[in-house]
Parts: sequence; structure tokens; C-alpha cells
Amino acid sequence: MDKVLRGHHLLCIHGFRGMGYSTKFVEKMYEIVNDVRDGQKDFSIKVVATFDDACFTCPHQGKTECEANEGSNEHVLSMDEKTIRHLGLEKNKSYQKSFLVSLTAQKVVMEDLDYLCKGCSWLSYGVCKEGIVELKNKYGVVDITDQ
Repeated sequence: MDKVLRGHHLLCIHGFRGMGYSTKFVEKMYEIVNDVRDGQKDFSIKVVATFDDACFTCPHQGKTECEANEGSNEHVLSMDEKTIRHLGLEKNKSYQKSFLVSLTAQKVVMEDLDYLCKGCSWLSYGVCKEGIVELKNKYGVVDITDQ
């Protein structure tokens, strides 16, 4: 069975360091992150711009949209859409994890997060950008902008 990840979570998984909205959300993100970061595992991921496997454990999940605060649903959808477009993916399509991770290493540089993740409360911690640099290092991808 496919794992389901929203577009912007394709970026979050590389910088995730255990911060989150609740204990259950953090536990679920660790589970997802550990699977994605495990180079021995490959599996199918359905890329969406809606609730995903992590969202179902989030205390801000409403019946049909994110209810963290006014405008939060539009914000997360915007990040999903921008990320999916940036990576050249199609919504509601499944891809192999190995392909998505390699694609992210190739197509995303630290500075892209300033646009793709604009307004995200986690961006200011710097762990997301660190995660992208670590991913690129793992895949041997060097970009001048990452120096």
C-alpha cells in the first residue's frame, strides 16, 4: 500500500528533528522520516495536496482542512502546490521513494525553501535548510548556492 505524503512534507522529512504539533504527530513523523531516510527501503509514495499520513495525527486536522489558525489551510496547500510544481510532479500520482529523494536532492537548494516554505513556523529554526544540505551531501550533489 502506498504511503501518502503531501507535497511540502517531501521537504520536511529531510529536516525533521523531532519538533511537532503533538506527541502523536511527532511519533508519526519519526516513523515516516525513518522509512524515507532508510536507504535499504524503497516503496511507493502517493504525492498529494491534502491530508496525508502525518496529518491524521495532527491536533489541527479538521474534517476537511487544516484548522491550526485562520488561513492555515490555504498556507499548507500553497506550500504543497509550490513544492509539487518545483519538483515537476503530478498530484495524486505515486512515485518510488528512491526517485523522490533523489529528485529532491537534485532540484532543491537551501534558498528554494525561502520561497517554497515561506511563512512556515519551522523554517526559522534552520533545520530544514540543514536537512537539504545533508541530503545533497549524501547524494554527492553540490550546488554553489549551498556553500
